[in-house]
Amino acid sequence: MYNIIKNKKYWFGFSGILVAISIIVLSVWGLKLGIDFTGGSLLEVSYESNRPSISQVEESLQSLELQSLLIQPSGDDNFFLRFENVGEDRHQEILNKLKTIQVADQETALTELRFESIGPTIGQELKSKAIEAIIIVLLFIVFYIAYAFRQVSKPVASWKYGLSAIIALTHDILIVMGIFAVLGHVANVEVDTLFVTALLTILGFSIHDTIVTFDRTRENLFRTHDKSFDEIVNLSVNQTIVRSINTSVTTLFVLFAIYVFGGDNIRFFVLALMLGVIIGTYSSIFVASPLLSIWNKKS
Repeated sequence: MYNIIKNKKYWFGFSGILVAISIIVLSVWGLKLGIDFTGGSLLEVSYESNRPSISQVEESLQSLELQSLLIQPSGDDNFFLRFENVGEDRHQEILNKLKTIQVADQETALTELRFESIGPTIGQELKSKAIEAIIIVLLFIVFYIAYAFRQVSKPVASWKYGLSAIIALTHDILIVMGIFAVLGHVANVEVDTLFVTALLTILGFSIHDTIVTFDRTRENLFRTHDKSFDEIVNLSVNQTIVRSINTSVTTLFVLFAIYVFGGDNIRFFVLALMLGVIIGTYSSIFVASPLLSIWNKKS
């Protein structure tokens, strides 16, 4: 049986480095917000044959002087175009410009698949509601765990189980956001409402793993009376670690398949989930439970 609790300083040190780096990159670069939060227009088009290059699309739209223009290829035939918030007249001008592009001296047939326009006011409201949703979820988790573990008040108070879980969840969210801040700076990866959905899903997955371990600790506290609290926590982690890893690995198999074979629209959503599963499993084992030992020593 591996003594995870005894080596907690190494786990905390590793997590501390990752969280510190995440906070730094978030402070310096921040997340690259998509039009869901900043406001703007999204146009998806498909070329039936001879899809032009990105440079040809940029050249065709240059005269329109679109602000914040971002062009992303999707699949073999499609393009996603993100730009400033425009009206219907401007929308039709963009389509006309795209239809006149020639590849190998031949015009290509263009089909508009989607056009969405979000005003800056709606974008700000979505951003504030996303933050509110995450905060509310965290608060409810604390209250639920404090209630669920109310019969285990010694040697660590029940609310400290909830606080340990929240610290572990905050650790997970910060690291995932830090990675996406780097991706936004390096590869222009934007975050949208799907990213918020991924964060909330990560919270649910990670807390599920943590509660399983905490519940085993609660059972062992009632059953075992000849061991110290650290020994009981360590025993509980070792009893649940295989189950946690197996659950995470099988989940990652499914997510990886979706990442590879799913559409470009959900690729970064799935990537966020994959990162969250890995980091959440780590924090459930190496952060949340060792924190109980810290609370015990401080008591």
